[in-house]
Amino acid sequence: MAASKLQAFWNHPAGPKTIHFWAPTFKWGISIANVADFAKPPEMISYPQQVVVACSGVIWARWGMVITPINWNLSSVNAAMAVTGVCQLSRKIRHDYFSDENNATASLEG
Repeated sequence: MAASKLQAFWNHPAGPKTIHFWAPTFKWGISIANVADFAKPPEMISYPQQVVVACSGVIWARWGMVITPINWNLSSVNAAMAVTGVCQLSRKIRHDYFSDENNATASLEG
């Protein structure tokens, strides 16, 4: 049973014998790097970079579901990219537009 599932995976049109498997697999590095960037201060986050990461993640996650055969690896890595990009953008926006307002309000009240 396990051997037949492994053989089916190996011979799948988006399996490990094709670029359709390896390109998304290595793309996980971008998502992992973006998660590691959560340790960086928000001042170092780039709006253009994170907009591109989030938008390309959304576009290619959808594309992975539309093509035949469905490429689950491609869809999942790009969904992760979209989520991490949006999270990074929200950190940057909160820092740039809401943290000064909160600090000023706190100093006026205190």
